[in-house]
Amino acid sequence: MADKLTTFYLIHGDNTVEIEALVKQLRARMADGDNSGLNISEMDGEQVNVPEVINAVSSFPFLSDRRMVIVKGLISRLQGRGKANKEALERLTDALPQLPDYARLVLVERTVLNERLPIVKLAQSHERGYHALFKMPDDATGWIMQRAKQHYNIAITPQAANALAQVTDNDIQLADNELVKLVSYLDGAGEITEEHVALLTPYVPEANIFAMVDAIASGDGATAFRLMHRLLDNPREQGFGLLGMIVRQFRYLLLTREYLENGGTTDPLAVADAIGLRGSTGSCRFQGKKYLQLSRRFSFEDLEKIYYRLHEIDMGMKSGKYPSPTLALDMLVAGLTRRRG
Repeated sequence: MADKLTTFYLIHGDNTVEIEALVKQLRARMADGDNSGLNISEMDGEQVNVPEVINAVSSFPFLSDRRMVIVKGLISRLQGRGKANKEALERLTDALPQLPDYARLVLVERTVLNERLPIVKLAQSHERGYHALFKMPDDATGWIMQRAKQHYNIAITPQAANALAQVTDNDIQLADNELVKLVSYLDGAGEITEEHVALLTPYVPEANIFAMVDAIASGDGATAFRLMHRLLDNPREQGFGLLGMIVRQFRYLLLTREYLENGGTTDPLAVADAIGLRGSTGSCRFQGKKYLQLSRRFSFEDLEKIYYRLHEIDMGMKSGKYPSPTLALDMLVAGLTRRRG
């Protein structure tokens, strides 16, 4: 962490968990009693201009010796977008070394900036600058284990960390949200195990369903059967309930395919909104990304046929055509994977 003489900070990268943790830490260091809130402000880089930022951070603090201004997304907006923006970025770069001693300007970018940018070089080299780059980890499992130990002071088994990485699709923001719940549940007693992840993480059944549909798309009957029976082994899951989950998956896949063929974007949250998903931002992003990936494995016509077949199975189960729901589901998976194989 930079010393008290640092007047400007450049924090960037695609690892938003670490970025937000550092920004929170910088905020905490500014706390100086009842007046701290009056001397900390945030500005939206998409809306403000450079003179507004410089004026804000250069204003005398109120009953304090420091003023902090946090600006998110300004550099990303300015770089490489016309002469006026280029000049504005140059003006910002030139102004940083001239900030008064009491200024604390925190520039936050949720993307990896080009290291050749003058403002990046300045933050790295100037005696009053601070530079931090946080990239997404190559190994989400290792990151989860380290995060649990260093940030939450709790151990997590490698198997549990791997399971959490898989069911959150290596989304470390989502994984960190789940870690918070797991830590709260254990309340300092013991370590996080794979059983805890299965019990408390809502993405586990979703992830298994997605994996089963992926196996069906690949014609991998053995994997599809194994995943289906793993879900049926859950005492909370019955045959009719599992069929409902499968129907739901293929209905959303059909809607996703239709959305894409009509010119929709590939942004996971836009997909989630278009097909009617509800829930937290993390859940919608997770599901939207999965539906995007899986929808590319099927044609629109394939999905229509599968959806019709699911309706036939549903009617057959309700009318007693099949001796048991499990047999009906076995026949369904066998038929679908045989067609795809």
